[in-house]
Amino acid sequence: MKTPFNRYLHIAFILIGWFFLLYLEEPATAIIYLGLALVFDPFDPEQAWKDRPFWQKAVLVAELIVVFICGILEWQSL
Repeated sequence: MKTPFNRYLHIAFILIGWFFLLYLEEPATAIIYLGLALVFDPFDPEQAWKDRPFWQKAVLVAELIVVFICGILEWQSL
C-alpha cells in the first residue's frame, strides 16, 4: 500500500479507538481498532526499523503501549 493511504487509515483507526476507549469506555473494542492502526504504518513502510528517526519509533511504541494498557484494563474487568 502507498504511504498516504496508510496514513489516512492509521489516523482513522486511532480516532475510532480513542473514541471507544474514552467516550464509550470499551477497552476491548479499543484494542481492536488501536491494534489495527499499527498495521497501517503511517510512515514509510519500506524504511527499516533501525533507519527510522527516533520520533517515529516513539510514536509507534507509544501506540503499542496504549494497546497493552487497554488489554490490561480489559483483563482486570473480567
